[in-house]
Amino acid sequence: MFLDPLRLPPDGDLPGPVLTEVTALYASNHAFHALSGDFPDPYDIRPEQVAAELARELADPHTEVLLARAKGSLVGIAVTLAVHPDPADPDPWIGLLMVDAGLHGQGHGRRLAGLVEDRLRAAGRTAVRLAVLEDNARGLAFWTALGYTEIDRRRDLGRGRPCRVLRKPLTAPEPAPDHRPDPRPAPNERP
Repeated sequence: MFLDPLRLPPDGDLPGPVLTEVTALYASNHAFHALSGDFPDPYDIRPEQVAAELARELADPHTEVLLARAKGSLVGIAVTLAVHPDPADPDPWIGLLMVDAGLHGQGHGRRLAGLVEDRLRAAGRTAVRLAVLEDNARGLAFWTALGYTEIDRRRDLGRGRPCRVLRKPLTAPEPAPDHRPDPRPAPNERP
């Protein structure tokens, strides 16, 4: 899996094939959208709605939309926010992490979350936050299994929905084992 940052072309319109892929990904997650209320009809998500949502996200210069691809196909999307609107909040945020619903349970979400964390760690960030909707038990279980812990409960900035705020320290990755040969002679060798 690799991450492909989404950039809007100068005309502001996503290329048709990309918009089609992303719309299909969003539409596959109708259960989440029914919970979130992000779209008027979670069972009829339209390309123009997805394009407007992505344009809104990308209008913030601190937001990055990352498309996760594996074997030539779009498997997920992540939206990160490098600077939170609250100046007292020092951490970047994961605003959305979504995997094609037909691929749930195959480890794509864990890999995508790990790649996002690696990207933030490489940028020198020491922790990351996210919000899980209060009614999203599956989302809460997913993130806590990845080492995120609840630090607050509050309403989200966009729609005032009750959320749990989770945080995870981004410690340095474990160093690779040292593969230098053992300087001691093998038992059958003479020094």
